[in-house]
Amino acid sequence: MIIFPIERFQGLRTPFYYYDTELLRRTLDVLGEQTARYGYQVHYAVKANANPHILSLIARKGLGADCVSGGEVQAALEAGFPADRIFFAGVGKADWEIRLGLEHGIGCFNVESPAELRVIDELAAALGRTAPVALRINPNVDAHTHAKITTGLEENKFGITSGMLPGVLAVMADMKHVRFLGIHFHIGSQITDLSVFRNLCLRAGELQDDLEALGLSVAHLNFGGGLGIDYHHPDRFPVPDFENYFSVFRQSVKPRPGQQFHFELGRSIVGQCGTLIAKALYVKEGETKKFAVLDAGFTELIRPAMYDAYHYIENLTSNEPPETYDVVGPICESSDVFAKGRKLNRVRRNDLIAIRSAGAYGEAMASQYNCRRLPEAFFPDLPLE
Repeated sequence: MIIFPIERFQGLRTPFYYYDTELLRRTLDVLGEQTARYGYQVHYAVKANANPHILSLIARKGLGADCVSGGEVQAALEAGFPADRIFFAGVGKADWEIRLGLEHGIGCFNVESPAELRVIDELAAALGRTAPVALRINPNVDAHTHAKITTGLEENKFGITSGMLPGVLAVMADMKHVRFLGIHFHIGSQITDLSVFRNLCLRAGELQDDLEALGLSVAHLNFGGGLGIDYHHPDRFPVPDFENYFSVFRQSVKPRPGQQFHFELGRSIVGQCGTLIAKALYVKEGETKKFAVLDAGFTELIRPAMYDAYHYIENLTSNEPPETYDVVGPICESSDVFAKGRKLNRVRRNDLIAIRSAGAYGEAMASQYNCRRLPEAFFPDLPLE
């Protein structure tokens, strides 16, 4: 259970992100123990949280980085991730982003289309480099998650479909400045039904059989990420079940000799360590309900507005009996709502409200809409500035 150092919050400008680095280290230790059992390689998905202190801590634990922009590649390099452990994915890589990866010698480009493959080959030729590439295959596996975070169906914009694969391989065969490493998948995010990953494993086995029949050796088999966290019970389940997650792949796919399995986990690493701390500005009495109006809104945490996402919310400074509130922010949009009909210990002006499990896709997606300031971050192991 996270014990918030409320006495240290005095004087801090709300809203801000509080990061429990002890929990993050424990999560990374459990992750390391499980991957060491099988020799699996994990690349942290930088898009989940790119706070420099978070990145530096994860880099020191020996993980690679999964990046989806040139800015993320640069952030990973500055945080200390080895270039050859940086994988670069994304459906729309700009020329300067590809050049950045080539110039630093990153470990792999996860390629999503034949058009992108041609550009990488041309830019690599101009620099006198050879680009290591994996083909991102869209396996048409349903992740059974929210439609806006599903990425592995044929209707999604990501990846190369199975029907396109022979043509892509024919294009690649004539290229002199790309080197085929393997295949890459990513089917979605916040996946809690592990049977989904078994389906992915079956599809991955079929695809690499097909490639080997064509004479292509799959050195890297990259399963992407997607493992979810428990948003309803952050204290009961602070560390995801990495053991059962990785055992699915161990039991379902037999690695070829010398083959490496790669994973790109983000939310499951940092999701539970982050909490958005906000202050109650007002309790507004409506005709039929009460509103707890916070100084945080979807500019600090957009997930509820964008995905109808659930976050556990608690009042840190009240021991009074609970009452029912709609918890809302100050943004001039009707969608600026964190929760409806939520029970919280009685809220009064200036109470500190914690919105839990916000370590992933919280600070990273913050905006300055309504000319608001970006939230700051508080780490208990760093001195206050």
